[in-house]
Amino acid sequence: SLEDYEETVKKAKEAWKVWADIPAPKRGEIVRQIGDALRQKIKVLGSLVSLEMGKIFVEGVGEVQEYVDVCDYAVGLSRMIGGPILPSERPGHALIEQWNPVGLVGIITAFNFPVAVYGWNSAIAMICGNACLWKGAPTTSLISVAVTKIIAKVLEDNKVPGAICSLVCGGADIGTAMARDERMDLLSFTGSTKVGKQVALMVQERFGRSLLELGGNNAIIVFEDADLNLVIPSALFAAVGTAGQRCTTARRLFLHESIHDEVVAKLAKAYAQVRIGDPWDSDTLYGPLHTKEAVKMFLDAVEQAKQQGGSVVYGGKVIDRPGNYVEPTIVTGLAHNAPIVHTETFAPILYVLKFKEEEEVFAWNNEVKQGLSSSIFTKDLGRIFRWLGPKGSDCGIVNVNIPTSGAEIGGAFGGEKHTGGGRESGSDSWKLYMRKSTCTINYSKDLPLAQGIKFQ
Repeated sequence: SLEDYEETVKKAKEAWKVWADIPAPKRGEIVRQIGDALRQKIKVLGSLVSLEMGKIFVEGVGEVQEYVDVCDYAVGLSRMIGGPILPSERPGHALIEQWNPVGLVGIITAFNFPVAVYGWNSAIAMICGNACLWKGAPTTSLISVAVTKIIAKVLEDNKVPGAICSLVCGGADIGTAMARDERMDLLSFTGSTKVGKQVALMVQERFGRSLLELGGNNAIIVFEDADLNLVIPSALFAAVGTAGQRCTTARRLFLHESIHDEVVAKLAKAYAQVRIGDPWDSDTLYGPLHTKEAVKMFLDAVEQAKQQGGSVVYGGKVIDRPGNYVEPTIVTGLAHNAPIVHTETFAPILYVLKFKEEEEVFAWNNEVKQGLSSSIFTKDLGRIFRWLGPKGSDCGIVNVNIPTSGAEIGGAFGGEKHTGGGRESGSDSWKLYMRKSTCTINYSKDLPLAQGIKFQ
């Protein structure tokens, strides 16, 4: 309830006062212990992710592994955060940059990665000196509670308040309260572009800071010189993994006209070999969609694709078995700018499209509103660097000869345009969880002004 939320925010703010006084390397040591505690429970947590979200067991375990990995990353980072000493133009003056924590970081996560996304945010936010307030998805609240209990025990064993990592379970009313709450010094939101836009406006209205990880409409581009032994498993994993419910899922597959028919035939054959079943079964590669609503969205999208000129060459139907199972689906024959191709449907539907020239297909990659992940398959070195350059992909993740999904924690994760512009996890994304002060120190007995101004 909102009363619970109010109490939780107060406790988290109080806990921050304790946490901010602890030296960063000591904070890093506690985050290391959190990683170890998660490591010890990795299989049972992975199993719980699988049960609640529906992804296959190995993906559930892999998601907890991401949190463990980012804890390891954060430990090293806790000894490395620093600002430069800059040359001052004034004699007897020092110019330095000081980084301080923002305070309380609100973290709203989505159902599809109910552990990893919180891990990326919390591990980095914590070593920066922030307290965290997590609101998980209402449909994956058990995993939120389990992870929070593990973290709280580590914190309390180290004689610091468990409220440093607080949790609120609730619906849109709690999310709205967080977005509007001036006590949230940073709000990290992962979810749909539609809801993300509402969050961004509410946070901006109070001049708050937001970190947005929103939708993706990701493309794989396959040129005539591509190694098809890489292309087929890559496209399969990117389109079918997590039953198409990743923000980095491949939804568009651009094939050079000379190899289009061959790749479609091989891909359909690969789709037919996907083992569908209980996500807890170790042989299963593909589980159910998360909700009944997702099944309806899948069917609506397939119908729209047909109406707009597409042909279903594989799948397209609901599977007759208990649970929200649908067939992984391949659609050919659509135009690159068909409305359904430009719509992100959170389901395993892959639109396969033909192209002739590099320049046109790079433009088609960039013409959707989202800008998260993108991949090309080619052996042409010049083309690779054009793809990475200013006229290439406009996405935050730009890959070569690997799928659109499956990002490592060492690089910053996020995208441009309607994907929100936020960055989480590695690289210099730690800067988003801190505030920068430019500090000038006069250690002389004079008072020279900058730009040579005389004020006498």
